[in-house]
Amino acid sequence: MKKLLLLAFLATCISVIIPCKVYAVDITVGATTWYVWWDVEQEEETLNLDPVFMYGPALAVKFNNDFNLTFVYLYGKFHYEESGAPKSEIKRYDSDLALNYKLNDYFKVFAGIKYMGFLLTNAYEETDSDAYGPGLGLSCTYPIVNNLYALAYLSGFYLWGKEDDVSDNVKHKDYGINSSLSIAYYIAPASTVVSLGGRYQYFKMKYDNSHRDNNKFYGVTLTATYTFGI
Repeated sequence: MKKLLLLAFLATCISVIIPCKVYAVDITVGATTWYVWWDVEQEEETLNLDPVFMYGPALAVKFNNDFNLTFVYLYGKFHYEESGAPKSEIKRYDSDLALNYKLNDYFKVFAGIKYMGFLLTNAYEETDSDAYGPGLGLSCTYPIVNNLYALAYLSGFYLWGKEDDVSDNVKHKDYGINSSLSIAYYIAPASTVVSLGGRYQYFKMKYDNSHRDNNKFYGVTLTATYTFGI
C-alpha cells in the first residue's frame, strides 16, 4: 500500500506537469530547523518532552508559473525519563513531498505524501514506528512591503502505520493537521529567502487495540533557501 501510494502520487505529478509548457526550471535548495516541544497524551498519563532542534533539507523545483514540487525532511532526538523507568531516546523524523498549484498571486493548493515516525530505545526495549499517507492543504504568500512577505499554510493528513517492538507489532492510523505562520525576507542580490515563524502539528495515533495517543508538536521555525535556474 505504501509503495503503491507513492507511485500513484509520482505518476500524478508526471501526468500533470508533462503536458504543461515548461520554461526555465528554478531549483531551490536550503535548510530548515524547528525548535520544537512534544506533548504526548496517553490513556494513563501525559508526557511533556523537553524541546529539541529538528533539522533537515528543504528542496523545491519550479516547473512553470503554475506548478512546483516541494520536499522537506526533519530529524531530531528527544529524551525523557519516567519515574522508576530507564531513560529513553526517541529519534523522530517527519517529511513531506507535495505538488503545489498556484491559484492566484496569493494562494496555492497542494497535495502530496507525508512520512513520519520514530525509533524509541532504552535499556529494555526498542520500538520502531513509521507511517505513510496522503496530505492536502492550502498556502498563502502575502506581500507586506518591498521584499518582506507573510507566509501561512494549513494542511490535513491521514496515514497508515505500523509499530514494532521486541514482543509484538501493531498497526495504527494517524490523522491530524499541520499549520504554520512566518515572516520571510527575500535577499535579491543573493537569490536567498530567510524566514522565521512558528509551526503547530497535532495528530491522533489510533491503534488496532483501540488505544489512542494524542500528539502535539509546536515551536519556532527558521529556514534559509537559495534559488537558481537551469
